[in-house]
Formats: sequence, C-alpha cells, structure tokens
Amino acid sequence: MISQAAIYRGDKTFTLEQKQVVAPGPGEVQIKVAYCGICGTDLHIYLGHMDKRVGFERTIGHEMSGTVSALGDGVSGFTIDQPIVVRPLDHCGDCPACRAGHEHICHNLKFIGIDTEGAFQEYWNVPVHTLHALPDGLDLSHAALIEPLAVACHDVDRGRVAKDEDVLVIGGGPIGLLVALVARHAGGNVIISEISENRLAYAAKLGFKTINPKTEDAADQANALTGGKGADVVFEVSGTQPGVDLMTAAASTRGRIVMVAIHASKPAIDMFQFFWRELELFGARVYRPEDYDRAMKLLSEGVVDCNSFITDIKPLADIQGAFEALTGNPSAIKSMIKISGETA
Repeated sequence: MISQAAIYRGDKTFTLEQKQVVAPGPGEVQIKVAYCGICGTDLHIYLGHMDKRVGFERTIGHEMSGTVSALGDGVSGFTIDQPIVVRPLDHCGDCPACRAGHEHICHNLKFIGIDTEGAFQEYWNVPVHTLHALPDGLDLSHAALIEPLAVACHDVDRGRVAKDEDVLVIGGGPIGLLVALVARHAGGNVIISEISENRLAYAAKLGFKTINPKTEDAADQANALTGGKGADVVFEVSGTQPGVDLMTAAASTRGRIVMVAIHASKPAIDMFQFFWRELELFGARVYRPEDYDRAMKLLSEGVVDCNSFITDIKPLADIQGAFEALTGNPSAIKSMIKISGETA
C-alpha cells in the first residue's frame, strides 16, 4: 500500500511524496490520519528555525486525529476503525524524571512529529501508549484541537486557577485563547493582552476583557481591571520581552506566573518584583495523560467553539500553500490540514 506524505525539505518547502506503508511493529498502532492542525512549532520548522533538530527529510505534524488502521504484535485495548488522537510524547522510562512519575518531561523525551516522523501523512505508526480513544460522536476535525487544548489544561493546572481569581493571559494566539477558555471554565475572571486587532476582536467575541499594549499601558490597565491589585494568575504566552515585563508588572501580591511560551533567547526578568510581592513562577511544558482526558471532556462539553476557532482547512496536497498563507496572517486562529477527512 502507498501513502501520501508531506516532507519538510528546508528553505520553507514541503514536497508531497509517495511512500510505502510499513506495518506497525510490536507495541505500535498504525493510524489513518484524518486531520492535523498547524502548530506554532510547525511554523517555526517551516521558517527554518529548527533545521538542526529536524533535518530536511522529516514528516512533521502532531495536532492530529484519526482512526486505527492496523495493530502491531502485543497491542490490545484498541480496535480497527476506532477514532483516536495521539499524545505525541515518547519517554525513556528510566531517567530521574520518569522514575519520579514525570514522564512528560523525560530527560530523553522524543517529541513525535518533531524528533520523529509526524502526522502530515495518510498512514502513521506510533507507540500504543501514546493513543487516547475518542468519545462517541466527536467530529475528527474538532478532535484535532485536543492536543493544543491539553497544553492549555496543563498550563491552567500548573497555575492552580481557582474560582473568582483574576487571570491575565499575555498573548492571544491559539494557545493563549485556549488557556483563557480553560481558565474561565475553572472560574477565573480572564483578561487577554494581545497586539493583533483581529485576535482582540475574536477574544472580545468570546466574551473576554482585552488589553492592547500598542494603544494603552498594559500594566496600568490590568491593575485597573482587577481593582488595583493585579492578576492572581498570569500566563506568559507571547514569547516576547514586553510580555515578560508585563507578567511581573501586572501580578498581584503573591501572584502566580506561569511561563508557557518558548522564548527564542533568554528574557530579562524583573526579579525584584518576586521579592517585593512574593511572587511564584512556574514552568509549564506539554501535558500529561490526565490533561488529554480533561481536554477531551472540555471539548465534548463545548467549552471551545470549534467552528469559529478553526479558521480554515486545506487538503494535504496544498500543505505548501497552507503554510505560506499562514505566515504573517493576522486573522488566522487555527489552520488545519485535511489528510483523509473522515468523521466519526
């Protein structure tokens, strides 16, 4: 059997190629991929920022949904045609983090779809421990949002957001918006700081208070919107120095700051604010199995308006055009690639 696969070749280029489908090995499951979202990391790869790590012969992609198409030796608990998503983390099981029960931040972690082959292909073999069975009736295009939503669930859990707390999300891109939605579902009063007028308008449409640092003093406005005390929980999702400056300036006394974004260079952090207000800083990286379970539950409950969140869906044959269109597009929220496009 022949499968179509998009292969990153460097220089902002994907080629669509045919490859022989390989049977899943022991402990593996073969998936017929239905949809795969374009993640911010995928965009960094496309722009050449991760060439040393990824190389020029890699099929990337990890925000996916699909159905089981074949089972390797020793695999149980799944059936052919069963709708699933993949939690794309392959841990070693033997490092200090794994032994402590923190496999999601394994010292030798392989991120499937970045460090190994990913989901921008019709058939994909993955370890069975990465699979999560989907609830009945969930459209597979919507299910491809579970991976980024699980990121948001993990972030909000790290921040310990509680009912009636004031929450500031710095950065209103896809992850920032999902963090805001999950934090609101947890009972937080959420404010989003963002510079894109299109994303600000979408955030306002979702019912969030917004701040535009381009037109107003973001720290002053955040303090004003919280009765002068600042945000109890701040999520830094912008990946920018101004965002890092804001996270300490807008935090309340004993506020909690969650560093979500990956910064291209080491940011300067106002450590004096940590002393002065007794702040706490938390890192948040990827997700645990329970974050995936939580994300599936929230998606089934309609916490995310999937139809408006998914900006566009393009076929695998147009993956090059999809990445080109997404680069610098101020109106896009989540762009998705239709691989086989079946629904469940």
